[in-house]
Amino acid sequence: MSDAKKKIIFVAGIGLAVLLFFFITGKSVKEESKPNNLHAAGEDAEAIIGPAEEQETTFENIIIDIKGEVKKPGVYEMSPDARVNDVIEIAGGFTEDADVQLINLAQKVHDEMSIIVFKQGEESGANPASPADGEAEGKIRINDASQEEIESLNGIGPAKAQAIIQYREENGLFQQAEDLLDISGIGEKTLANFIDQIQVP
Repeated sequence: MSDAKKKIIFVAGIGLAVLLFFFITGKSVKEESKPNNLHAAGEDAEAIIGPAEEQETTFENIIIDIKGEVKKPGVYEMSPDARVNDVIEIAGGFTEDADVQLINLAQKVHDEMSIIVFKQGEESGANPASPADGEAEGKIRINDASQEEIESLNGIGPAKAQAIIQYREENGLFQQAEDLLDISGIGEKTLANFIDQIQVP
């Protein structure tokens, strides 16, 4: 074999080796880059999911006591955005004797709230659970009185009447006349002016 042919074969061999080297190394680089891309995508996914999980807010439930003319009176755990109607439903609904006109079903409930569902005619002394002796008819039931009815009380104007209604809606039914003292603008003297005109509860 001549020297010229040997040189040609040698050069061709080197060229083939170089091509083979670049082919093998290029493939390796691509394979190594794939896990890195996946890892980066995983990090991005975690960056998106992470804040959403951190933004979750947990609200504690509240405890409500419901008694009287419902099918299942008792103490129930409710969500903080529940209404009186929700408590009535979970307590099995009203009995046939319930005086549903005395209940504000749209009122929001609050923790430790007590809901009393009276029997029809109960406020007139028709049964042992009626109001105490001496409570005459015609008194304003402060727990369900309208703005106009409350304004008719001695010493109560529109602003104080609205304050009474707002307090009632936010804190639940009044359990005793003295609960009205918790309202801003109503002191002992003001309460004394109309305490004989109201019925609580």
